[in-house]
Amino acid sequence: METYFESGIGTEIKMPCQNQQLNNNDRQEHAAMSSTKQVRFASCGNSVLTESNRDAEVAETCENVFNSELLRQIGSQLKLLPLNDQIRELQTIIRDKSTSRGDFVFCADRLIRLVVEEGLNQLPYSECTVTTPTGHKYDGVKFEKGNCGVSIMRSGEAMEQGLRDCCRSIRIGKILIQSDEDTQKAKVYYAKFPPDISRRKVLLMYPILSTGNTVIEAVRVLTEHGLQPKHIILLSLFSTPHGAKSIIQEFPEITILTTEVHPVAPTHFGQRVSLRLECIIFVWEEESSSHMPALPKCC
Repeated sequence: METYFESGIGTEIKMPCQNQQLNNNDRQEHAAMSSTKQVRFASCGNSVLTESNRDAEVAETCENVFNSELLRQIGSQLKLLPLNDQIRELQTIIRDKSTSRGDFVFCADRLIRLVVEEGLNQLPYSECTVTTPTGHKYDGVKFEKGNCGVSIMRSGEAMEQGLRDCCRSIRIGKILIQSDEDTQKAKVYYAKFPPDISRRKVLLMYPILSTGNTVIEAVRVLTEHGLQPKHIILLSLFSTPHGAKSIIQEFPEITILTTEVHPVAPTHFGQRVSLRLECIIFVWEEESSSHMPALPKCC
């Protein structure tokens, strides 16, 4: 016998097992139950929706309305990962000031991996047929050649490992952009791309979009090398509405992929990631000087 509860009422209703016959009263009760919406709960005593659950539903509805309005204003070039509890938990841990360094790095890597995998779904592919070990034919797909990644140093470098984990042979370029001390404008100090960058599809990696000025300058550098903005997919973890709008207004054909659009971006992300990158470089140099295999380690 299973126990059900009516949503918001708390009335207990008995459900028969498969091998149990229904009498007339049970049939009438079962028909009345089927005509209303039912919510099933685990046997832990939570028979009705709590006030906190209702508040959470209201907050989620407001967030969905905000995202829908934002997507309407910016257009289809802004793509948000489908929000679920896993992504929301990772966002929460990253934003929490009390999060330890180890937990921060672990959750950041997980969230980066999710964004990278969704970014790969935006790349073109072609159909192919392969032969299985049993000799059967299988109709599948494969990514077309000519894809590469470009990271905006230094926080963008934190996303490189996630991309290599998914595409181990992918080529990755780099751009170093910093604000000029006098004019406070973004200035390019270093750029290194594959020679045929103009013929490739580019995954541009930058975790935090605050004002969008750094990304706009990076896209300008890529276009100066012959790359069309429609072939650029920007991978980001967090974005502000202002940052996303600024980029789309400057380059309407670019695609932005992110997990969250919020007025307040976690700008501390770059600082904590920079500490991690410095640790990786330090370990690499120490191992190289000791004639040991130079394998990066997370600390």
